[in-house]
Amino acid sequence: MALEPSALEAIETLCIGLALSGLLASAYELFTERRASFSLLERGGVAAVAVLPVLAFSAPFIILRNTVRGRRIEGRPIPFVMLATMIACGWSLVSGRIAIDLAALLVGA
Repeated sequence: MALEPSALEAIETLCIGLALSGLLASAYELFTERRASFSLLERGGVAAVAVLPVLAFSAPFIILRNTVRGRRIEGRPIPFVMLATMIACGWSLVSGRIAIDLAALLVGA
């Protein structure tokens, strides 16, 4: 069973998006000593605007982290976990594609 090139590219994009997401969320936590979360937008003002790009690219990691935590602690139903995982993977595909295109643009390929 051979995979089509487009399927391999989608898997590569998904993996890069998830890796970038985890990297940005972990780097944010390392430098600020606070967990990256969507509640950072509630502060408003310049701080919310400054953290927006970080949250936009680290969102798949945050969604998956909160989903696993919610399943373990609150016992959320499996369909909810599946839906949240699909949303996170879709978001990861988009952010991975942007990262790959940006890297290609910077390299000049």
